[in-house]
Amino acid sequence: MAGTSTVAAMAPVVLAFLASFGLAPAAQAQNYPISAAQQATAAQVAQAGVPVADLAPNAPDSYTVKRGDTLWGISGLFLTSPWRWPELWGMNMQDVRNPHLIYPGQQLFLDKKNGRATLRTAMADGQGEPQTVRVSPRTRYESLSDNALTTLQTRLIEPFLAEPIVTDEGSLKQAARIVATQEDRVMLSRGDRAYARGSLEAPLSGEKGQPRSFRIFHTAVPLKDPGTGEILGYEAQYAGKATLIQGESLRVAKEADKDGKDGKRAMEIVPATIDVVASKGEAQVGDHLLPEPPRELLNYVPRAPAQDIEGRVVSVYGDAVSNAAQSQIVVINRGTRDGIERGHVLSLLSDGGMLVDRTDPKKPMITLPDERNGLVMVFRPFERVSYALILEIKNGVKVGDRLSSPR
Repeated sequence: MAGTSTVAAMAPVVLAFLASFGLAPAAQAQNYPISAAQQATAAQVAQAGVPVADLAPNAPDSYTVKRGDTLWGISGLFLTSPWRWPELWGMNMQDVRNPHLIYPGQQLFLDKKNGRATLRTAMADGQGEPQTVRVSPRTRYESLSDNALTTLQTRLIEPFLAEPIVTDEGSLKQAARIVATQEDRVMLSRGDRAYARGSLEAPLSGEKGQPRSFRIFHTAVPLKDPGTGEILGYEAQYAGKATLIQGESLRVAKEADKDGKDGKRAMEIVPATIDVVASKGEAQVGDHLLPEPPRELLNYVPRAPAQDIEGRVVSVYGDAVSNAAQSQIVVINRGTRDGIERGHVLSLLSDGGMLVDRTDPKKPMITLPDERNGLVMVFRPFERVSYALILEIKNGVKVGDRLSSPR
């Protein structure tokens, strides 16, 4: 039996930064909370729009959302500061009830009046009404949420959410380690079996409630503050993942009872059995095991920090990389203890050069103002350091480069 069905009205276009970063199902993006401060900002802008001066220099009069677009990129088309999504939401707040999703096919129109700007939305056909779809007798299902755009290109960041771990010296010393391999193999890869031991305080017991999934790491690299030289933590170099098959134990040595007499019984250590289930490069004897962190359904809201932040680049993530470009990862010397949160956007600064003022008869040396070299977004903060994605860059990023809250 044929029939018609009107597709439920898609959430009106909203240039928001509350979409899932690829770790949560897209359907869950609708349930992300909006803070009171974000709501207040949007409500304030809804009264009169934003100043035309806050628009990007080449903001288009209209734009149709395409597959492959990101919320960051679209917001950058309209505002000088792409992370100021609550203001852009406020520009169309009358229509927008759910500021979490944006879909291909939606069209944005920029209206300017009396020095202020607002947005209105419509479907690409110009009707502004939900599309009518004829449904055949067979079952047909399509989730609109699956088509929602992500904040940024998730492929750029997902590997780094799983790989690097920053730990302190004490935790590293207590970490379990691989002590042997089957058939004396030098290198381990996916599917291989190996044997490991924990510390006396934290053996690989395999008991209920104890970790059974681990990340394998090569020797950790110290992360030093470029200014003070202080070690802020140790970056464990990811080598793969392993599953605990059987915990380590003690057992009576076979030779202890040969004469059948009671007496002192020699005990021998039986290491835990692990299977390598994923590898990056190859693991080996001596590598450490750290418990797999719980999987998080994260929500990234790119925004400027509420307080002033000053910091420096500690390292560039990756082997033999000295200068980082756009979409690469850097470590910065600020973390949760400094007020850093997921989604914080910071400016990368280039030092102003020194030169002789030849227009002055005295020829004094002058220092040019510092200039913004690009933007980074923190996506994984630890206590004293954080990992950040380079969103925009003019020149390469190197260790020691300065960061600050965006102006």
